[in-house]
Order: sequence, then C-alpha cells, then structure tokens
Amino acid sequence: MKITCLDASTLTRGDIDFAPLEELGDFSHFDRTDPSQVIERSQDAEVILTNKVVLDAGIIQSLPNLKLILVCATGVNVVDLDTATARGIPVCNVAGYSTPSVAQHTAALLLSLVTKVHRFANEHEEWPRSPIFTRLTHPISELTGRSCGIIGLGEIGSAFAGIAEALEMKVQVLAREGSSNSRRPDLPRIQSEEFFATSDVVSLHCPLTSNNEHLINQTTLSAMKPGSLLLNVSRGPLVNEIDLAEALRSGHLSGAGLDVLSEEPPRPDHPLFAPDLEDKNLIMTPHTAWLSLESRRRLLAGVADNLKNWIAGTPSNRVA
Repeated sequence: MKITCLDASTLTRGDIDFAPLEELGDFSHFDRTDPSQVIERSQDAEVILTNKVVLDAGIIQSLPNLKLILVCATGVNVVDLDTATARGIPVCNVAGYSTPSVAQHTAALLLSLVTKVHRFANEHEEWPRSPIFTRLTHPISELTGRSCGIIGLGEIGSAFAGIAEALEMKVQVLAREGSSNSRRPDLPRIQSEEFFATSDVVSLHCPLTSNNEHLINQTTLSAMKPGSLLLNVSRGPLVNEIDLAEALRSGHLSGAGLDVLSEEPPRPDHPLFAPDLEDKNLIMTPHTAWLSLESRRRLLAGVADNLKNWIAGTPSNRVA
C-alpha cells in the first residue's frame, strides 16, 4: 500500500519518528508540496496524509488510486469533503491531541499580557540605566478576581477554563443557541451583550464556521469592557483584524494575544504589523500553540491509529 505525506515539515523538526506509518505500507513523505505538485506526487498513492496542503475537487478526481485521506489536524477545511464522499473516499482527522499544549499557550499569552514579561525581557539593556533597583516602565496587573469570558467550551476551552480558575478568575461562557451545555454546566452561560461588556478577558476556542467568521468585529469590540484583553488561539478569521488594530490603536483594548491570523503565513504589510501597534501590548506567535513535542507525538499516533482501523475495516474519526 502506497502512503504519501505531502507536508511532513509541518509535523516534525527532526524529532518525530514515522516508523508507525512505515510499518503499514510503502511510506514516503515530502517536506512541502506546492499546489502544482500535488497530483504528480500523489498519482500512485492509495493513502494521502495532509496537514495544510489543499485537496480540492479537481485534485481528488485526478487521483484514481486514492482510497483514504488522513488529515493530520482537527480541521478538515483543506479537503473537498463532498467530492471525497461522492467517490467513497473516507476522510479521517485527529481531535484532542493538542489540548494541553494549546491551553498552556493561551495561559502564557495571558500572563505575558498582564505582567509585560515580553516587553521587560526585550529591554534588558534598560535595567542598568535605571536610577532605582527596578523599572516601573510598563503597567502590571493581576488576574485574581477578574472575569474570563470563554467562547467555545470544547476540550481546549474547558482546559483553559480550569487554568483561569486556578488563577482565581471568574469564568463565564458565551451562550450559544443549540448548545447542550453538558460540559462544565456549573459555569454561567451569558448572552452576547452582557458577555462582552463584563469580560476582562475574552478567549476564543471555537471552530470556524460560516456563522462566526469575524465574530470579533467593530461591534463586538466596541461592546467589550474598556481595557479588556482578547486572546485567539483558535482560527484567524474569527477576528476582523483591521477592526482589532483600531481597537488597540484607540486604547479601547489594553492588549491582545494571537496565535493565529486569517492568512498564514501573513503578508509583511498585514494590518497588525503596523509600526504604531508595536507599543500596544500586542503579542503574536506563529501558530505554535499546538506545537509541543508531546502534542505532535499524539497527533502521529492518532493518524497511525486511523490508518490501522481503516485497514481493519473500521475507519475511526471519520468526518466524510
């Protein structure tokens, strides 16, 4: 069985062993694959692994040997599910592998925003110049007693809720129509207007859908508590980044921590890279929240399990 991984460089920095996949067939991998190379590299593959390489309708229809698509992630927007379904090709993903990593990264962003660790650490040359033993250059605040508003109470949102509670924050959740509220029913579900107006921190942990794109926009940003913080470790398009830039510029928000942007990698002229935002308490990391070694090992194990189960005739984590 020919197994091809199209973008192995998104999974390993030389620290991941692909042996579990090599044991299951003729496994080959490419560090990166441009759109123009996908069909050529996948022509003989019965199983394709992809993280970010797009498998659209035309590509799927052009691969006669393709029998299974394994997405090395939770989100499956890179695959045309309708075409895969029409051809009877199962599509399987992996969920839950990055929960501890993303939750701790969210906490790291939050703690940096309120302690200004990132700013003081980058200004070490200023300490010897200080006339006193310390520096009072940047404001520092405490999280105890503050309100943490969570949008999306799945595994990661719930894990971060636990961290926020450990920091003695008051956690509340944005009420969502149709939600069963079975996870953490003890946490209050708050309607949108009150949620944004009373949250000192708003943290995004929801999947991207057609209904919540630009959920954070001029309207919701204006409704947020003056001086509040925004965290996004979920999906970039949840935030209207031009509106966020203005909210930071005006001082309405006291800071933001982002691990995702609407375009990745971003253009050099991205609105949040504007020079006048450099002193606005904005932290951006390059989609690294999920990237711990433990997380990537769990991901590869999940992909291997999906392949083993498909071979056994019982596909797991099937999304199409």
